[in-house]
Amino acid sequence: MIEILCTLPIERAEELKFFTDPSLFPTIVSELLGRGIKEEEIIRLSRKQLDTSDRNALKYRVSFILSLDSRTELYLTRKYSFVREATELEYKIEKSRLGYRPIVVGSGPAGLFAALILAEAGACPILFERGGDVDARRDAVKRFMDNGELDAECNVQFGEGGAGTFSDGKLKPGKLDSIKYKILSEFVAAGAPEEILYRGDAHIGTDNLCTVVKNIREKIISLGGEVHFNCPVTDIILDGRSVAAVTAGGKDYHACGVILATGHSARDVFYLLRDKGASLEAKSFGIGVRAEHRQNHIDKIMYGKYAGRKELGAASYHLVTHLKSGRSVYSFCMCPGGTVVAATSDFEGVVTNGMSAFARDGENANAALLVSVDSRDFGSDDPLAGIELQKTLEKRAFLAGGGKHIAVAQRMEDLMNGIPSVDFGEVCPSYGRGCRPGDISDALPESIVSSLKEAIRDFDEWMPGYYYPDAVLTSSETRSTSPVRVLRGENYEAVGIHGLYPSGEGAGYAGGILSAACDGIRCAEALLRKE
Repeated sequence: MIEILCTLPIERAEELKFFTDPSLFPTIVSELLGRGIKEEEIIRLSRKQLDTSDRNALKYRVSFILSLDSRTELYLTRKYSFVREATELEYKIEKSRLGYRPIVVGSGPAGLFAALILAEAGACPILFERGGDVDARRDAVKRFMDNGELDAECNVQFGEGGAGTFSDGKLKPGKLDSIKYKILSEFVAAGAPEEILYRGDAHIGTDNLCTVVKNIREKIISLGGEVHFNCPVTDIILDGRSVAAVTAGGKDYHACGVILATGHSARDVFYLLRDKGASLEAKSFGIGVRAEHRQNHIDKIMYGKYAGRKELGAASYHLVTHLKSGRSVYSFCMCPGGTVVAATSDFEGVVTNGMSAFARDGENANAALLVSVDSRDFGSDDPLAGIELQKTLEKRAFLAGGGKHIAVAQRMEDLMNGIPSVDFGEVCPSYGRGCRPGDISDALPESIVSSLKEAIRDFDEWMPGYYYPDAVLTSSETRSTSPVRVLRGENYEAVGIHGLYPSGEGAGYAGGILSAACDGIRCAEALLRKE
């Protein structure tokens, strides 16, 4: 197999009906190679990425996988720089030789895919999730958004699918390998749009994710696994320095191998691990706000004269700057056509996050605007000091909003001029529990606020129009990633505890849905290799 890479201007893509008629793919490839290519020789479209680097000449970066005779493939790879040997994407499952049922804790991407691989290997895993199934979880989130009734165990952070279920479902696939392709294929089989197999900006959407995670769970069960909801793991019982059992739902379960994939908000688990002698370290993370613009404004900035074309979808962006103070400021989890959600799991805390449906057809675009924080901000050498900083700032944001999980928000122009907002303009904040116009410095330290102001100036230079007077900044975003890393060795076991496999974003080894799922699979593979 070979891969053909090409660049396709928007106008040529339209002429070839690239968006709607795959039967015309051979035309594109034949033009590139100067020879006729049959439809059956094209295995699949492997990449489609919109390039917005020149907004006056948008183009797609595209690649196709072809299967030709070996002599022709060798000839083409030698003749053309845009032809290369294709990566093998088949994922092979090895049968389990474990003499026990492994345990997985947490049903976010890392936990779900760890459990799926273990189930496919015949290991019959037992999965524990502290929150409810996705249907119960949607009901709990709706109650909180509607009337402030928070379920501390079942919310935007906790429950089936993890924090990613209530997000945009971004995947950021990059270069595909067998593990990534396995994950994407399982998502598609579970109900995700087939385009995630080739879109460079692939996303599932929170509306689709609710179905997808349920179907993956059902597959795990059909293969002999068990899934227990509303069943938090409250203890890890050791025999010397090895895992012997876990306590879940008030009952002890024998456990010679445990994959711990509890996410970045399961703070009780970090304290438990410290007490059990696991090696932990503080890691830098980001704190800031959710920035909202009108989506049509972002479309005009990113697409230029092409703005408004339906086939392009809602535009997204990614920004980063490095300040003289040594801090970085960056956009994160950009949600085109989305909403800002109330993502706390504490009764006296305000946390923002972003969410989009697959259609991305909301009026506003939102993204986290984060400032890097590290040991200079923690004020302690305690590896859990970052958690304490999060808790302090989330409580401060709660008080700044006046309670009831209302958030404080500020117009961008008012922030830059150093005055509190008294109302909102063209951009209506979408935060689910409601916003009070005011000053985000009531919720955030001066070092964060001043860094945001400096970064906005930089961003407007690189992305003219980013500074928009009526854009809204809603405080605070504190849980973009884990503030803690649970150290592990080359065999993926936790340093200091044999048989424990810290996994995913909560353990400090991932930064999104796809990377967390990849880490879950690698931990499952390591456990299956355990003698």
